[in-house]
Amino acid sequence: MIGYTLAEIRRLLFKIILQPPPDPEHAWSWSRWRRKRQHQARICHYKRRGYALT
Repeated sequence: MIGYTLAEIRRLLFKIILQPPPDPEHAWSWSRWRRKRQHQARICHYKRRGYALT
């Protein structure tokens, strides 16, 4: 997974603190899914352009 971005931290704080959802675990699971998907997209992007993956 990629690290947390400023926008992601802001969104999590808003969802968890300012606007509590019925289930805080939903916000965390969505964040994990999003970061995992961003990581997959980054790898595909690099592979397609022929960059060495480290």
